[in-house]
Amino acid sequence: MINIGKLVLKRWEPAWGDEAAKAVQESLPELQPFLPWAHDDYDVDTARSYTEMSASNWAEATEFNYAIFTVVGELVGSIGLMTRMGAGALEIGYWIRSAHTGRGYATAAVIALTRVALALPGIDRVAIRHDLANAASGAVAAKAGFTEVERLHREPKAPGESGVDVVWERR
Repeated sequence: MINIGKLVLKRWEPAWGDEAAKAVQESLPELQPFLPWAHDDYDVDTARSYTEMSASNWAEATEFNYAIFTVVGELVGSIGLMTRMGAGALEIGYWIRSAHTGRGYATAAVIALTRVALALPGIDRVAIRHDLANAASGAVAAKAGFTEVERLHREPKAPGESGVDVVWERR
């Protein structure tokens, strides 16, 4: 558990599947344009599968996913560290429940998890990668002290994507 004042980051647990599914369903209009996994039939079983996959990936040291809660226990989103960028780097991914956007939760969680990541042995950089059309993710990266380092072209995977990934880093 990572306590960051008004928020707490906790490793995902299958028991939170109901609330996770509800959070995703409530947030589909904001998530679907940029996240291919956010689909209309995202349900409790899908959420539980995600939490089980998270536990497995944690055990394999490939992903470290956290639920984001307020200190009073309300689920407001998700954040994780992924090893997919290779040695010495961890990538952060995140989303915030629509009813809780604009409160600085994503930025606070990114700052805290970046601090944790950079304290790990062998990690010298943390990255955020998002589609150019996802301005909100870019704003979080900038507010969290990341610097844009490159733009990569790829095939869009979700309907709102431009096909240009913006990569930010913090060392």
